[in-house]
Formats: sequence, structure tokens, C-alpha cells
Amino acid sequence: MTAACERITRQLQLLRDEVAIQRRVLHTGDKIYQAGQAFGALHVLHSGCFKTVNVAADGREQVVGLHFKGDWLGFDGIARGRYGCDAVAMDTGEVWSISYDALLQAAARQPALLAALHDAMSREISRDRDSLLSLCTLSADARVADFLRYWAESLAQRGLRSDHITLRMTRAEIGNYLGMTLETVSRALSRMASEGLIRFADKSRRDILIPDVGGLMTFVEGCAPASRKVTLQ
Repeated sequence: MTAACERITRQLQLLRDEVAIQRRVLHTGDKIYQAGQAFGALHVLHSGCFKTVNVAADGREQVVGLHFKGDWLGFDGIARGRYGCDAVAMDTGEVWSISYDALLQAAARQPALLAALHDAMSREISRDRDSLLSLCTLSADARVADFLRYWAESLAQRGLRSDHITLRMTRAEIGNYLGMTLETVSRALSRMASEGLIRFADKSRRDILIPDVGGLMTFVEGCAPASRKVTLQ
């Protein structure tokens, strides 16, 4: 079991022991919450893949985050009292919803729970920072490679297979998330395949084989400016 998997397991057990949890099973397209909805709870993913989406006034959607087992959602609602985006299931998954007031009360009694809350907040800040750095400093090919690297490593950290991943997003959605067109995403994937960094599975081009996740990281680092030779979270 990886260190990340152990951390997630401990935090989920801590939540089970210390607070009342509302468990829900969601399917593709179902929403945990939506933008503008009154904030009242934080949401911890027990299984599945989810995305957070900002919806503009004209209806345009922008994917702003990807989330996996153990991730906490809803922090953006604390300051303004309303959620700032939609949280949408990309496959079947289970979410644990926890009253924010009850969580604060429990955290006051249990230091380990307060530490888990701070840890989740810190990881959210780090992910947002790394996403912004990727968007601002990496080439299109490197951004797509980093996207695949992040997806594969997120699975590996949770004890899941990372050499064969099924993308739960269309090429257009990936482009939306990375700030490029679907054609640019497709070209980048084709170039990575021609260089042997990835292979497409026979049954579906959403199924991608990654012989060496470290090779993707090496590719990303080779494309990054010298000031950004760091491991992304």
C-alpha cells in the first residue's frame, strides 16, 4: 500500500469514527452540488472520478479540476456561503457529505480530524497552483503529458492500476481543461504515441497504455522552463 493510500484510508476511517456521514452513490453526469447552491457541507470522495466545472453567465462550461478517491470538495463555498462551481461525476462513485458545522465541532474535539482538514485544504491549494503553472509555462504537448501523468499517478497513489487508464473525458473536455482545442489534444496524443510514451488500446482510444509513467514526467520536465524543474503534486 502506498503512503498516499494509507493516508486516505486513515482519513476515511477517522471521518467514519468522528462525524455523521451522508453517503451517496452517483453516476456519470450526476452532481454533488452546483454553482450558486447554498454551502452547508464538505464532500469527500470514497470512490470514482469527479470534475469541477465553472459555468459562465452565457452557459459556457470550463473544467477547473479533476478529483479522485480521498479528495475533498466544496472548500470554495466556505468564504461566500455558496458553492462556486458544479461538482460532477465522470463515472459511478460514492461521495461522503459532512455538515461543515458538525465537522468544525468534531475537529475541535479531535486534533487528528483538524489536521486532516488542514491537509485537505493544503493539497487543494497545491493542486490549484500546479494547474496554473502548467497552463502558464508548459507547451501543449507537455500539458497533455502532464495531464496523463497526473491521472496515472493519482490512480497509483490509491493502489489502482496506472499502466492502463481509461480517460473519463472526451478530447474536447481535456482541451477545455488544459486550455487548448480538441485537435491540439489529439495531435499531442498522437505524437506521444509515435514516441512510445503511450499506446492506444485496441478497444477504445479512451483507453491508454502507459509503459512508463516516469517517462511522461521526464518528458514534462524536459519541456519545462529551468525555473520549474519540480515534481507536480
